[in-house]
Amino acid sequence: MEHRLYIGLGSNLGDRQALIEEAVQLIDERIGQVDRLSSFYDTEPWGFQSDNRFLNAAALVLTTLSPRQCLKEAQRIEHLMGRTEKTTDGNYEDRLIDIDLLMYDDVHIDTPDLTLPHPLIEQRDFVRLPLQEIMEEEE
Repeated sequence: MEHRLYIGLGSNLGDRQALIEEAVQLIDERIGQVDRLSSFYDTEPWGFQSDNRFLNAAALVLTTLSPRQCLKEAQRIEHLMGRTEKTTDGNYEDRLIDIDLLMYDDVHIDTPDLTLPHPLIEQRDFVRLPLQEIMEEEE
């Protein structure tokens, strides 16, 4: 069965657009067909101080994987692209690539390693706006 997975993407180091495009290609190969990709949004860092601005986007992925399998593959892609840790001592930091699972069908999950829908969507314009863009395309 095919599921609708919404993913948030971000980068604030290196060639940000090329890194997001590479992540999208790897997502398409490893998680499922990337059906829609939002515009790229240039944004301020959120939750920490940095001189490096972020580039953010959202994607709709059609997948047969379970939410947990999607999470594992997203983490593998981040690692493959050079990302080591999400945070240092619980603090956000600059990153080559960040891949967040935002929504998976109408599934609700609340575990220590995976919460769906992502709990901070409404608080983060850099997630909400690109997500809204690709969801409006569906209507």
